[in-house]
Amino acid sequence: MRTAWDRLSLYLPAILMGVLALGTYWLVRSTPLLMPAEPQAPVRHESDYFLRNFSVKTFDDAGRLKSEVLGTEARHYPDTDTLEIDLVRIRSFDETGRLTTATAKRAVANGDGSEVQLFGSARVVREPVTSQAGLIQPRMEFRGEFLHAFLNAERVKSHKPVELTRGSDQFTADAMDFDNLDRVMQLKGRVKGTLVPHPAQ
Repeated sequence: MRTAWDRLSLYLPAILMGVLALGTYWLVRSTPLLMPAEPQAPVRHESDYFLRNFSVKTFDDAGRLKSEVLGTEARHYPDTDTLEIDLVRIRSFDETGRLTTATAKRAVANGDGSEVQLFGSARVVREPVTSQAGLIQPRMEFRGEFLHAFLNAERVKSHKPVELTRGSDQFTADAMDFDNLDRVMQLKGRVKGTLVPHPAQ
């Protein structure tokens, strides 16, 4: 009897392991399946907050006013990270303090405010300045039903008809691309212009 018990004790760990394996198998078979995860609903183009009769100002590292955005109402859309603004007015200052203003019935601005699309009676004005060389850069004004302004890059584009006034000179075109940093103006389509001679200094 003792010999049989000794033999059984040799095989007892293997028997216990087998019983545990069968128990685990039974538990896995008996556990109900988890419900599959529901697919996420597509993100809707719905505003997550709004502003009314507001003014938002941004400042540079030295504390100087960099830009100000005013409007009667604004709606933020998280899916595109854009701000849609009604009756917008924007003031933007470059590193030298030169002022550029933009107004329109409606605007769509990107998240950091560096890019603004203006819709309906759109107008962008750059006030006259005197360069470091002492040359006067005349006032410039852009008008149209659509203007796309890149404030940091100092660029204004439009694929729709525009009117441009530079000092006393006036131009109209079907499309426009103006790069203020490179001092390049591209007018496309039917272009008309009136150049007023400046008196000799």
